[in-house]
Amino acid sequence: MNIEIWSDFACPFCYIGKRKLEQALEQFEHKAQVTTEFKSFELDPNAAKHTDKSMAELLAGKYKMPLRQAEAMTANVAAQAADVGLTYHFDTMQPTNMLDAHRLTHYAKTQGKANELAERLLYAYFTESKHLSTPDTLIELAGEVGLVKEEVAKVLESDQFADAVKYDHNQGVQLGLQGVPFFVINQKHVVSGAQQSSAFLEALTTAWNEEKAQKTSTENTDDACADGLCKF
Repeated sequence: MNIEIWSDFACPFCYIGKRKLEQALEQFEHKAQVTTEFKSFELDPNAAKHTDKSMAELLAGKYKMPLRQAEAMTANVAAQAADVGLTYHFDTMQPTNMLDAHRLTHYAKTQGKANELAERLLYAYFTESKHLSTPDTLIELAGEVGLVKEEVAKVLESDQFADAVKYDHNQGVQLGLQGVPFFVINQKHVVSGAQQSSAFLEALTTAWNEEKAQKTSTENTDDACADGLCKF
């Protein structure tokens, strides 16, 4: 059973949603037979790499709200993150363009390290306040999960995997995605947003039972047509 996860490193609910999915998987008896696949979705492809504004100031400008209201919004999200064991530091967070982080995750996928890198990047951004478009930072983080730093540097110096990022984004749009996180189980069952772990567990159970029923139906069909004879 496979779970595709459309996510953006700039999205605070993506990290929260990831944790809630993981909580559900811990309760799912078939966890060992579930794979997860990271998919890129840039919320703001035109975001600047560098800004002197805080996250609250950026939100206040984007949504045309008072700064205090934006600060209250970030405090509320930080509280939701704390509920699933995450620590967010919106006051020192360094907003940036996430294209390079996404490109690097696609490279990590070719090395079997995409999930490990995605987790490391999310923690670096929301908890450690690291700048995720600084090459030296990305190279160091990639090295921590076992990627070869010299190869990572080559990827970052090029435009490799930019098309893969765009492809994921467009695929998500075609599926009706309007925001992230967005989870698709077995290319059919959707969980949109950082819902409660119970919602993920319900979707996992439904998908598993459906997959099992399909396999049983196929096996019965095969038995009925064995030895060149279709049995009634």
